Amino acid sequence: MRLRHKPWASEKISDHPQYVVAEPQEKKGQWNKEFGNDNQIHIEVGTGKGQFVTEMARANPDVNYIGIELYESVIVTALDRLIEAELPNVKLLNVDARNLTEYFEAGEVDRVYLNFSDPWPKNRHEKRRLTYKDFLSMYEQILIKGGEIHFKTDNQGLFEYSLKSFSWYGLHLNFLSLDLHNSEFEGNIMTEYEEKFSAKGQRIYRVEAQFQHQA
Repeated sequence: MRLRHKPWASEKISDHPQYVVAEPQEKKGQWNKEFGNDNQIHIEVGTGKGQFVTEMARANPDVNYIGIELYESVIVTALDRLIEAELPNVKLLNVDARNLTEYFEAGEVDRVYLNFSDPWPKNRHEKRRLTYKDFLSMYEQILIKGGEIHFKTDNQGLFEYSLKSFSWYGLHLNFLSLDLHNSEFEGNIMTEYEEKFSAKGQRIYRVEAQFQHQA
């Protein structure tokens, strides 16, 4: 995806620290204090333009959401959504997802969402896939015991790879759909990509994968 440079994005992000947390490493272990409650914390890795995380927060006011996005030119659109929505239960992090353990304490997160992640189809780029074993290990560290990953994609190859990766890692698959929009699943909130792909008739794949409780 080619990103359009927005030279004003950095300043706008800096002007709204109530939504985009400037020094998230300082909040490690303190996110419930940051939100001012003891509600669950759900994170979306690769939040893009923010439609999913914003609408999830609107639909579930008793859950705290944190959207993580690397690119300033993308996260600034998510920021616009939050400014308009004025939701108290959403924060954004403009950081690299490879460093999640720097921002979250062990067991601090209740759920991880991965929506329409970059498939990185070439074998030499396998380690960049957000369902690669190294990422799974990182999610396991920050999630509660028995925490879940909820994964959606339109890319069949990435979905098949992810199912294998989850299985090899020992996750339990609680829900699996090979055609989400023609399933009985209720309460699905779509991302921008999901709306575009489904409008073209493409199938949406979804799985809920759970880390096993440790003895």
